[in-house]
Amino acid sequence: MSWFQLDPQSIAKRAHATGSPVPSLGASLKRGIIGFTVVSVAGFVPWAVFGNWFHRQGGEAGMYAACAVVFLALTSPLLHRLIIGPGSMSRFYKVFCPAFAAYSVAWIVGWMTLRGHLGSIAGLAAGTMVMACMLVAAFDALRVVVRVFLALFVLNSIGYFVGGISEAAFIKQYPLYAKLSWGVFYGLGFGAGLGLAFHICQERARKLLAGG
Repeated sequence: MSWFQLDPQSIAKRAHATGSPVPSLGASLKRGIIGFTVVSVAGFVPWAVFGNWFHRQGGEAGMYAACAVVFLALTSPLLHRLIIGPGSMSRFYKVFCPAFAAYSVAWIVGWMTLRGHLGSIAGLAAGTMVMACMLVAAFDALRVVVRVFLALFVLNSIGYFVGGISEAAFIKQYPLYAKLSWGVFYGLGFGAGLGLAFHICQERARKLLAGG
């Protein structure tokens, strides 16, 4: 059973009735990469700009929560058209907010428990697995859960760790820009993962629209 009428038949019916465009893989990747990179840079601001204040208050978890709030607030306006058909704005919020909140909690727990690269990998793996399961459930696409997980985990991890390398390279001379550069690379990687994941989740809907 899908969530919020995001099963293939409902998506195809709405899109067919309104003549909505069906984004190609390239268009989905482009929207995901550009849109989520903008969101990511904004979402890294609480850490890059206000990180020292949060640490003085003893609120590392609070800092990560603030970052997550920014992500949740800005993602739908920029990425909602990854969902085919009308009504995508509200449906994207309803699907992505709980999925990203669960991802964030899993990542924070993994990071704060193990720390270092191991903690990052554990957090990314747990977070993207939870998100993948929630997305395929929403789209009634359980059979593609492994592909969605790999798309999210691999591309997210690439962006995350390349961003970490960039941050480490420039942190001494340009600390603010170094931290925001991590946001740029994280956005590029995770945005590509989201574009691909949403495209995979709607394969059956696209086939219905194509008459397959």
